[in-house]
Amino acid sequence: MAIGHFNVSDSTALWAVFNAAYKLKLPIIIGVSEGERKFIGVRQIAAIVKSLRKEYKDPNNSNEPYPIFLNADHTYSFEGVKEAVDAGFDAVIFDGAQITLEENTKITKACVEYARSVDLEIIVEAELGNIGQSSKILDGIPEGVRLDAEFLTKPEVAAEFVKSTGIDLLAPAVGNIHGMLRGGHDPKIDTERINLIRKAAGVPLVLHGGSGTSDEDFVEAIKSGISIVHINTEVRLAYRQSLKITLGENPDEIAPYKFLKPSLIAMEKVVSDRLKLFNNL
Repeated sequence: MAIGHFNVSDSTALWAVFNAAYKLKLPIIIGVSEGERKFIGVRQIAAIVKSLRKEYKDPNNSNEPYPIFLNADHTYSFEGVKEAVDAGFDAVIFDGAQITLEENTKITKACVEYARSVDLEIIVEAELGNIGQSSKILDGIPEGVRLDAEFLTKPEVAAEFVKSTGIDLLAPAVGNIHGMLRGGHDPKIDTERINLIRKAAGVPLVLHGGSGTSDEDFVEAIKSGISIVHINTEVRLAYRQSLKITLGENPDEIAPYKFLKPSLIAMEKVVSDRLKLFNNL
């Protein structure tokens, strides 16, 4: 089984993700990238998620708050990580995949040390390997991304990186890409590499760029050592496609709570289907 991580940038998407998890009685991680949290508000999204956790109870233990967690996804600077930590996020990701391993290690370690100084329970994740940056429909492999074995994350490098930085979670490059290929399924995931990295690194692994990955690859990746799966593009696509249809059929409707409802339902279905797959339901 794996925990689903879904990105949001407004309350419509947030309710879609939460509704799906709540109905299935599953824990959920809400992700907001730098752009998403700039749009929705850093402290505002933290407050909303905390309110959901407080208002709803864990269906498996009524004495505990609902297991919904907030993650500062893809943060490219120490300052960005610090802002999320100070705002009360449950988890943060420093994405140093585009810089040298030396710089990535240095900044990641600083992020870990700062998070620990504020709250020992904050989870810090980092990335090794370039899988692209955008969550959108792609015509080809993202520029700068190589899927050759020599460019994917190496188990021995992952082990040293985890040891040097003290991170809690690692997001490796194992054939996954950000975004979603227009022509069909994304490249096949190297599940054997996942298994080797998990054993060498000794920390739970996170699969980024999950949108477009085949069901079979998800199942095998989870069996091999993936503990969290990130989905964004599939949710955004459902939002946009449903909204386009709704506005086309109701051109005079101007009430957002009316023309956004079908999009909420469409996103909820995408999230629900993925959660069922990740948890073998």
